[in-house]
Amino acid sequence: MRRKVLQILGIFIIGILGGLFANQFIWPYFIERPVYVTERKEIIIQENTALKNAIEKVEKTVISVKTTLQTGEVLQGSGLILTSDGVIVTLVDLVPQGASFSFYIEGKPVAYQILKRDLTNNLALVKLDGNNLPTVGFADFGKLKLGERVFLVGIIHRINEFKRGVNEGVVTSFDDNLIITNIFEVVYYIGSPLFNIDGEILGLNNIDYWGRISSIPIDKIKAFAGF
Repeated sequence: MRRKVLQILGIFIIGILGGLFANQFIWPYFIERPVYVTERKEIIIQENTALKNAIEKVEKTVISVKTTLQTGEVLQGSGLILTSDGVIVTLVDLVPQGASFSFYIEGKPVAYQILKRDLTNNLALVKLDGNNLPTVGFADFGKLKLGERVFLVGIIHRINEFKRGVNEGVVTSFDDNLIITNIFEVVYYIGSPLFNIDGEILGLNNIDYWGRISSIPIDKIKAFAGF
């Protein structure tokens, strides 16, 4: 009787040891290894660093526009420097016929000449008085993807004060005529440029009734500017 009890006990102990061995050394090779939280944090940190670097790269390419309409209404917005000698692109909505305009580079007013307007695509080309101005590269619109991370940089002009602002989001839909994002902003950000995470220009922003940002794609801007 004692021998049978010992046999049963031995089998039981061997079973426990076998289970522990399989759990520690065999099963891990047959199941998917977990993704640790520390790895995810590292990815987020890398993305945020890339965004910060991209903002620093492009922020000085954005100029401020202030417009006074014939009705006395004042409009504010932004534009993008395209060439180092001062050619910029902005929205026709910011430089309509018959209004008076002011353009600012780094908060300083500069002389200007309106080169042309495209009422259909809401684009205006303006030559500012400047040299050796910072510029950015153009994104490849053909490589744009849904869900791609993007950001805008705009300038808000208050009394004797110019403040840059940024916002980020993703591309929710796009076609050859428009890029739609999940970014919402106040009206003062009209004409602000939309960039990808590499700091390349993707489009020029407009804002709808609900404050949603949509952008005129870079290919339309390049065709309008003759690039």
